[in-house]
Amino acid sequence: MKKEFLVERQGRAFVLYAGLLDMAHQQGLKSIRTELIQIPSEANNRVAICVATVVLEKDGAERVFTGIGDAAPNNVAPAMQTCLIRMAETRSKARALRDAVNVGVAALEELGEEDALDGAPERGYAIGPARSARSVPTPRAASAIREAAKPAAPKPAESAPLLAETRSPAASPITEAQLEAIRSLCRRRGQDADDIAQAKFAVENVAALTQAQASELIKALNERNGNGRAAAAA
Repeated sequence: MKKEFLVERQGRAFVLYAGLLDMAHQQGLKSIRTELIQIPSEANNRVAICVATVVLEKDGAERVFTGIGDAAPNNVAPAMQTCLIRMAETRSKARALRDAVNVGVAALEELGEEDALDGAPERGYAIGPARSARSVPTPRAASAIREAAKPAAPKPAESAPLLAETRSPAASPITEAQLEAIRSLCRRRGQDADDIAQAKFAVENVAALTQAQASELIKALNERNGNGRAAAAA
């Protein structure tokens, strides 16, 4: 990877989204498709979740890679708290691109650092002013995913019944986007989505999950995929 796409923070090396995109084009990038599977709202602690699918093509053969990215007020820079959907999309693309071009180092945009702004190509990459010497908290990407996986706390019962449009994810049925994301992740692991849903939530099949349960399952499957890659790298 070109040196201009590598940065260092506290003695650790990171790549930039722009560098991953550059490598993907060199290796036959055919397409990048993203899908928003959770819109941030007060009911889900304002967590945006996107899934990205990257397709590389070489000598007529296609290779497909997927990645899931989340963004919430507690894991993005203050300047990006109004851009959660875009940050979640950039992070999902970065994860998929890292797998596609075989880069094991995290992208700077995946972290919650103050200078890790949105690196999507339509905005260009931006880095804030250099920091003064001070302690820097450990990157919180993993803990943010665990927090986002927790179902939203139920609100106190109101005198009037809630309309269907305002039901919390704990009661709302799984969305088509969540259903497709779960099935895609299970296919990558060689497992049956219905079996996993039955074992984890005691439901008839994956289509019987609620939005909150689906969100929890997506996070769990994504963490297992990440652990599998880490073990393979070791």
